[in-house]
Amino acid sequence: MRTVDVSYKLQTLREAKAYGRIRLSEECIKRIKEKNLPKGDCIEATKLAGIYGAKHTPMLLPFCHPIGFDHVEVELSIGDIFIEVFATVRGIARTGYEMEALTAVSVALLNVYDMCKNSDPNMVIEEIKLLSKRGGKSQHFEDLKGVKTAVVTVSDRASKGVYEDKSGKLLMEKLKELQSEVVFYKVVPDEEREIQEAIKEALKEGAEIVVTTGGTGLGPRDITPEAVEKLAVKEIKGFGEAMRVFGSQYTPKALVSRASAYVLPEGAIVLVLPGSRGAVNDYMNLLGGLLKHALDMAKGKGH
Repeated sequence: MRTVDVSYKLQTLREAKAYGRIRLSEECIKRIKEKNLPKGDCIEATKLAGIYGAKHTPMLLPFCHPIGFDHVEVELSIGDIFIEVFATVRGIARTGYEMEALTAVSVALLNVYDMCKNSDPNMVIEEIKLLSKRGGKSQHFEDLKGVKTAVVTVSDRASKGVYEDKSGKLLMEKLKELQSEVVFYKVVPDEEREIQEAIKEALKEGAEIVVTTGGTGLGPRDITPEAVEKLAVKEIKGFGEAMRVFGSQYTPKALVSRASAYVLPEGAIVLVLPGSRGAVNDYMNLLGGLLKHALDMAKGKGH
């Protein structure tokens, strides 16, 4: 058994809202409003119970990640024969807060039940549901369905057949996972002209996004960023910055990588990745869902 790995995700602002409802007798509702229950003020205690529930979600649900949040709010609406509970949980994290919001509502309703069980043994918890969630992958990421892509591996040794090009093949798998059509693949040596020619060939095959792997280090033969930059009209600096900041959480050595991304005159995007399989996997998980947005902007479609 294992939890879902969210270590590759960026921390973003996330929010979840949940709702629940419990049906009670009119007499019990009256006693709640008058604060005339044996256990005291049901309204304020229920709000606190909901907050406690949100905070203790990972202790109750074994596969929920223990994540901090910045804000939790629990509010009640009292009708003639029901109480409605609304919970909002918000914060900056790698994963969403829907379970925290749902747990807050669930525990709040259970608190109402506990405080009122001697006054109304026929209470019914009627509904618990997620109202909304925002942030993270569901809001910011898009697949590449309908987009043609290409892979260019830059490696002297792989181009000579000294070893198998594993990073390029993984890259094709990652692009296919994003539902793109990979129309071109080539392995070239660390030579400026051959890198540039491979990218031009990919564009002729209809590729709108070209992803290279290899040649981003500081060695004398590592020239992929320079080769691509000479074809480009703009650099997407945020992609390079994100890769280095994110990668440094795994290893400080990521800070010497010159991975980046560029916009070509044709409006195509070239994402320049390091040559390791680990970097390809992590950075495609990190940035793959943003490539469609970058491509749309490069083609003048706006935000």
